[in-house]
Amino acid sequence: MALMSIDHERNLLIVEIQGLDKLWALKSRLEIPLGNVRGATHDPGMAREPKGVRVAGTHMPGVVTAGRFRRQGEWLFWDVKNPEKAVVVELADAETYDRLVVEVDDPRATVALVERSLTRGD
Repeated sequence: MALMSIDHERNLLIVEIQGLDKLWALKSRLEIPLGNVRGATHDPGMAREPKGVRVAGTHMPGVVTAGRFRRQGEWLFWDVKNPEKAVVVELADAETYDRLVVEVDDPRATVALVERSLTRGD
């Protein structure tokens, strides 16, 4: 699971990977400039889509998908065990990822946080 927050001073979307997910994803924190964030959606169906080629991380179907994947020319970061709590963050001009697919505790609140930050211009 991940926690998403906004660092208004540095104008960043912060994604903190929690618990053992750090091990599965081989990552503990992502910092994305808000200028590169297009938006966020609650998308449980994303977990049923092909993951692509695992570059680094873990993929045990039905258990956990975590880490860096390459699919149809896109770089994706995954951290999902429960697809019902999956949030997809679309990125533009991303240096590292085109999309983040992460499980969060409250998908609706997380999407609202990201969208509100984008409309504020923070």
